[in-house]
Amino acid sequence: MTQVDFIHVQKFLSGVDYPATKQALIEHARKQNADGQAMKALERLPEQAYDGPNAVSKSLAKS
Repeated sequence: MTQVDFIHVQKFLSGVDYPATKQALIEHARKQNADGQAMKALERLPEQAYDGPNAVSKSLAKS
């Protein structure tokens, strides 16, 4: 995933309370009407708790 893609995903994670699980991130993005591209990216995340946007970014970069 490129930095531009992460920025796209991050728009839908604005306001999420960290730490957050993968499922919490997905649910928050869904409530923000995230598009298919963002949802697919979030679905690829490993099951773990994320302590902030940087942790999400690092995981997305590896997926």
